Order: sequence, then C-alpha cells, then structure tokens
Amino acid sequence: MQLKEDYKWIDVFDFHWRLGIDGLSLGSILLTGFITTLATLAAWPVTRNSRLFYFLMLAMYSGQIGLFSSRDLLLFFIMWELELIPVYLLLSMWGGKRRLYSATKFILYTAGGSIFFLIGVLGMGLYGSNEPGLDLERLINQSYPAALEILLYFGFLIAYAVKLPIIPLHTWLPDTHGEAHYSTCMLLAGILLKMGAYGLIRINMELLPHAHYLFSPWLVIIGAVQIIYAASTSLGQRNFKKRIAYSSVSHMGFIIIGIGSITNIGLNGAILQILSHGFIGATLFFLAGTACDRMRLVYLEELGGAIYPNAKNFYHV
Repeated sequence: MQLKEDYKWIDVFDFHWRLGIDGLSLGSILLTGFITTLATLAAWPVTRNSRLFYFLMLAMYSGQIGLFSSRDLLLFFIMWELELIPVYLLLSMWGGKRRLYSATKFILYTAGGSIFFLIGVLGMGLYGSNEPGLDLERLINQSYPAALEILLYFGFLIAYAVKLPIIPLHTWLPDTHGEAHYSTCMLLAGILLKMGAYGLIRINMELLPHAHYLFSPWLVIIGAVQIIYAASTSLGQRNFKKRIAYSSVSHMGFIIIGIGSITNIGLNGAILQILSHGFIGATLFFLAGTACDRMRLVYLEELGGAIYPNAKNFYHV
C-alpha cells in the first residue's frame, strides 16, 4: 500500500479519512485520469454553460479518484454517492430531447441500489464490535455468520449490478448513452461502469470470501448469458450510440465471468478487461459522438451513404 493517508474524521464513531493506492486501484486511477482528460478535450464544442460543464466533469473525477483510493468503507460509500450528483446534472442539462427522462431513470436506478449498499455498510460496521469501524484492513479479517455474510454480499451485489450493469438492471444504460453528450458517454463507459467491477473485487471478493465462493457459479452463468443477450440485442439497435452501449453491457459479462471464476488467471483477465474496455468504450463513443454531432444523424439507416453528401464531415472525423 502506497501514498497512505489516515486522519481522524468523525470522533463519535471513530471513522477515519483513509486513502491509499495498491496494485488493484492504481490501474483504475490512471485510467480515470486519462479518460477524463480526453473527455474534457472532446467537450470543446460545448458552448452553453461550458464552465459549469467542466466543473461537473472535474467533480465527477474527484469522486471517482476518491472511490478508487478509499481504504474506509464509509468513505467508499460517500464517494460512490458523490459522483452521482454531477453525472445527473451532466445528463439532464446537456444531451438529446429525452435527456431528462434518461437522467431521472439513471438516478432512480442508482439511488435504489445505493440503499442496499448503505445497509451493507452499516451491517459490516456495526457487527461484532462495541466501537463501530469501517477500516478495510480490519474488516478483511472479520468473520460473519454464514447467513449474514450471504445477505451482506447480496446487498452489495445489487448496488454493483446497477452500476456494472448486470442484467436485468441494465436498462438505464442504453437510454443514458443514447441521450447524453458524447463526452459524458466517454466518462460513463470508460470509468463509471468500472466502479461496479472494482467494488465487486474490493469489497465482495476480499471482505466476504465465503459468500463469494457460493455466488461465483451464478456470476459465471449470469456473465455468459449477459454476453450473448447484450451482443444479440446490440445488433438490433437502430440508434448508433445505443448499439455501442449494448456492446458495453456484453463486454461487462466477461468481467463478471473473470471475477466469478475464483482463479488468478480469471481475476487478472477481469482487471485487464476493465482497463482495456475503458479505453475501447471511451474511444468508440468519441468517434460515434463526433460523427453524429457533425452530421446531426444518429440512426444507422440515415447514416447509410452519408459519406457522399457529407464528404467534408467524414474527412474531419
């Protein structure tokens, strides 16, 4: 563990501001900084309330960096929730005609999952101790009754299932990507989805290993179904950005399988897929967004043959 910080935060409950970076979080932090920089540069066409737009992107960046470097479960939860506010505003203020609908759907799904997350955090913090504490280094050695561990695991899994997303809690993602500005889509596909996978490894796999062993076969099955279902659904999408969104859901299935495999190779493959899809997803949305923004077209049948009347636009893309 490198670059550690540990400061007293809330005296009543002995909560601390604990940050640190290890091998798992380092890649996600570097990916977050790189994708946020690219998304900021890609947002140069935004002229309406541009200062607020960039402020919200940096606020989202702060929450994500805080989450990936958190070493306290309460701080992890606060950072998990903190980035939702700028994402909602980015979705509701800049985007397509149905942007308010997609932003509302996003916040309802994620807030619903966060309720289960909060219950799990309180359960882990209050169990078996006269002085509540949520230090991850202490919790990793904490043991729980089998039934309680399964309930805690399932509660956290619901929150991650919304964020990853895992079917059937994925329906917010295509609507959001279909309406959001493409620089926001870069942040959602490149970083936001990876927060769920990171939490599944950092909390469920490390802190609740026995329950993870029981749930792992189901994760593999769900991941395999998700790969096939989302890839098949992607082929039927008329909206260019929604097609890429469903392909992202399909790619998340490979990460779920890797995490559920309980092998070193599978886990390394999941982490590699987290990083590689961060670059690929952000790049795809940048290319699709710039093309659709310049031609004012988003449906694939309208894009057919568009190179001839819009050759100049294609040259710039």
